[in-house]
Amino acid sequence: MNVQSKAAVLKERLFSGETVLGCFLSLGSPLTSELMGQAGYDWALVDLEHGAGGEAEALPQLQAIAATPAASIVRVESNAQQRAHRVLDMGAHGVMFPRIDTAEDAAAAAAAMRYPPLGVRGVAFSNRVCEYGSNFRPYLEASAGALLTIVQIETRVAVENVGEIAAVPGVDVLFIGPSDLSHSYGILGQFDHPEFVQAIERTAGAARAHGKALGILLPKPGDLDHYRGLGFRFIASGSDAVLLNNAARALVASLREKLG
Repeated sequence: MNVQSKAAVLKERLFSGETVLGCFLSLGSPLTSELMGQAGYDWALVDLEHGAGGEAEALPQLQAIAATPAASIVRVESNAQQRAHRVLDMGAHGVMFPRIDTAEDAAAAAAAMRYPPLGVRGVAFSNRVCEYGSNFRPYLEASAGALLTIVQIETRVAVENVGEIAAVPGVDVLFIGPSDLSHSYGILGQFDHPEFVQAIERTAGAARAHGKALGILLPKPGDLDHYRGLGFRFIASGSDAVLLNNAARALVASLREKLG
């Protein structure tokens, strides 16, 4: 399956109402990226904002994910167009943009995902996503409709502007970063606090009003039913770093308990 087909399948599933499950990749490792992609997730996100790797490590991770059923998403550091261009040319099926606070921020992100006249993405024929020059025109024609543009709602300002953000053409997913969002209200980690709940509900309302999908990194796996009930369908749970850390610590604790 070529890049645009794999991306289009994920997007079609999401907008048909299916819940698509994802994970975060924080270690910058193609091996853990491949492992997570083979675990049954629908999408895997290479994290260039907070993860250990940079753009040099993103390419082998995308190559590793390509060998699995999962689609590949990259979270870039900002909505600067060159950040998105780089990872799209490498073969990402979608891009997550952090700290989108205004409609102008969202419009810049959407434009970075698309070739003119719909956006500002630069044309390059000989990169990986175009099979090094063999597949540019089919990719050019399909990419605008196939790629996922995901904007993060993670500040009080973003929530205040979420209606205008959701109205921006080309934005597909409003994605809640619960830790950053709760921290911006001064209630870090208090996900049942009335202000946090209200922010979630306001974001969900904006998404419904403008036909956008809702996404979130689950605070804990047990929250799945709660957020699905609110309309969230682009749902992440687990990262390579956290899962490895938790499993290693649990194993060592278990062994030490047996040692007495």
